[in-house]
Parts: sequence; C-alpha cells; structure tokens
Amino acid sequence: MVEKAKEVIMTQSAEELDLPEIKGYDFNKGINYSELINSYFTTGLQATNLARTIQIVNQMLRWRLSDDPLLVDDSIPDIQDRSKVKCIVFLAYTSNMISCGLREIIRYLVQHKLVDVITTTAGGIEEDFIKCLAPTYLGDFNLKGKELRAQGLNRIGNMLVPNKNYCKFEEWVMPILDKALEEQKNGMIWTPSKLIHRLGLEINNEDSVYYWAAVNNIPVLCPGITDGSLGDMLFMHSYNNGGLILDIVNDVRVINDTAMVARKTGMIILGGGLPKHHTCNANMMRNGADFSIYINTGIEHEGSDSGAAPDEAVSWGKIKGSCEPVKLFSEASLVFPIIVAESFVKYHEEHYDGCQVCAKKKN
Repeated sequence: MVEKAKEVIMTQSAEELDLPEIKGYDFNKGINYSELINSYFTTGLQATNLARTIQIVNQMLRWRLSDDPLLVDDSIPDIQDRSKVKCIVFLAYTSNMISCGLREIIRYLVQHKLVDVITTTAGGIEEDFIKCLAPTYLGDFNLKGKELRAQGLNRIGNMLVPNKNYCKFEEWVMPILDKALEEQKNGMIWTPSKLIHRLGLEINNEDSVYYWAAVNNIPVLCPGITDGSLGDMLFMHSYNNGGLILDIVNDVRVINDTAMVARKTGMIILGGGLPKHHTCNANMMRNGADFSIYINTGIEHEGSDSGAAPDEAVSWGKIKGSCEPVKLFSEASLVFPIIVAESFVKYHEEHYDGCQVCAKKKN
C-alpha cells in the first residue's frame, strides 16, 4: 500500500525543463543595486513581474519605427525618418499618486518629455496645484476620522491635507475661472485639457506636474474633472459667475486621435478606475496597445475594470494579441520609483543632449 502511495505521489517528472532556474541575489557578493534588480527575473513571485515590467518599459522607450520591416506602401520609407518615430507613451494614474511622493517622480517624467499623454482624475489635478500652495503632511492610517474632522484635517491613507489648503486653492483658482469665462464669451471653447493647460501656466511653479505638461504641450486628459475639489470650485463658480462650459467630447477626440495615428503605443497604468479604462479605451481605437503595464492590487473576480487582468483587455482589442503585457500586483508607491530609475532615468541620461531643460541647466 505504501509503495502504491509513493508511486502516485512521485509521478515521474519531465526529464529536463528548458526554463530559468529560481535563484535570488547573493549579498555575499556585496551590494550592487543593478545586479540586485537584475536578479528579480529569477527570484519568482512579484519580483519577476517587477523585472519584466522594467524590461517592457525599456522596450517601449527604445522602440523606433526603423526596428520594424519596411512595408511596400509605408508612408515613411526613409530610414533616417523612421529612426525618429517613437512609441507614444500613455501614462495613467489615480489621484493618490499625486497626493503621495510619486508626484515628484511623475513630474520628472513630464519635465523631460518622457511620456506623451496623461490621463488622471480630478484629484490627480488639484492635488498637484494644492501642493504648490501648501504642504501635504505624513500622518497615520489609524488616525480617527472623527478627531481629524474636528481639527479640519482630511486623511488620504496615511497622509493629511488641512482644510486651509483647499481654501488657498479656492482663492487661487476662482479668478482664473473668471478669466476663462470671459474668454469663452469671446469665442474660446474650453475643454478639461485646455483648462488644465491654463492652470499649469498660471501656477508657474517648476514643482508642478502640470506646469511642465503645459510647457511641453503634453495633453492631460481628465474626463471626470468634476469629481473632486476642482469640481467643487466649478460648482460654486457656476452660482457666483455662471456660464463656464467644458467640452469633454473634444478631449475624447484628443486621446483617441493620438492613439489612432501612433505607429506604436505603450500604456503604463498606475491604479485602476477611470484613468485605466479611458487609456485602454483610446487604444482600442487602434486595435490595441503594443506594450502594456498595469500596476495595481485589484483582482478580476468582481468583474470591474479596475481589477481586470490584461488578457481581458485583449478580448476587447485594447491590448494587441501580439503584446506580452504584465500586471504587477503591488501598490505603486513601492515599485514605480524603482521602475523609473531602471528605465526612464537611464534612458534620459543616455539622451541628455536632446533635452532642452537639461541643456539650459547645464549652461
């Protein structure tokens, strides 16, 4: 009987597996951060997905049209012209990414024109401007809401935003909305992205993500612009000085047209919700993104798009079937700095001479 059980348990293995061996980093070799990150490929679990994420981001950054075979009817036949055509990088993120310290990392990407299109929420817009006016503080996840409310403090996870910060935001933004309304009366058609562009110029602060987005003409799409403090300001403005209209349809054309004309697209999506779906939906207009990275902790079993796996997006034509997407199960503040350091920063340093911002600072 024991022999039979042993025979069942010890089912014969395949003779040889043509697969990498699981092996982590050996600190007996000393501390070498590049080797440590490289060892993630064979560490397993989410460490391997982190390594794959870095690999795919590097692929989307380094791809050029000249890498692909020339087709007979290609509108860009010249090899030098083809070598200048890059992958269009879509960056999407939820508001907490701006509330936390990832704001500075996102600002770096926008400042140096390392991404091409941004999609975010209302909170992802206003929190950037609010931080230019007053600081956000580190608190604790376990602080009591009732006590914080009595002190005029708002909690975002383990971060605290005083009510007075929103008062400063109101004082700053209302006169700009007044100007926008006057310009509308003179023929200006406002969209959320145009308003964000104007706010970026008005803040005139190099700490701001959207200041650099305005300077570098990077479109920032926010179809849910009324869902936050900025929406509250628009609501109150409509009573005090009514008539301002934001055309969201023109912004849908901006993001969809950008995706449709791109030779290749890559999506980097931090979190879920509206930014994730809006970015994926734009890429559906071209039968899917060529490179795709999801970073979130959501699960797909509830059927929401926030937790949906990349393969679900393939079924909709939002990610190409030929793509090898990665979903990294992690809270983005833990891993995105590492990803940026091992991809965007290295790429930027290699192409330093092409960056006008860096050239000005160098001189």
